Amino acid sequence: MQFELEIVLRDRDRAIAETRIHAGNDAPGWTEADVEQILKTMLLAVDHAKNPGSTQEFVTLRGFSWIVEPSEGGVVIAIEIPTGAVVAGPFDIEQPRLDALISRVLAAASPNRPVIH
Repeated sequence: MQFELEIVLRDRDRAIAETRIHAGNDAPGWTEADVEQILKTMLLAVDHAKNPGSTQEFVTLRGFSWIVEPSEGGVVIAIEIPTGAVVAGPFDIEQPRLDALISRVLAAASPNRPVIH
């Protein structure tokens, strides 16, 4: 599945538009694994825009603000971090479903989650 990104870095005055490929499910059938990969792709895109040529591929899912908003053609995910912001989409998925998926992904990535042995 192909999707669009718009990245705005804090120290720049214009957006960077990019296209990315998600090898997983299409948006209506997304699982937590799909959403985790989309979020990581978005965060890495900001890092690569800020640091061209970077080979950084590790990202943690904490320390950012996010929102899912309606848009023409579906919904978009917007993320803001100290470096800048990124918007991805539109995705053909219901807003409440995507909100719930993102919430579960971020809760699972939380370092304060209970550990069951």
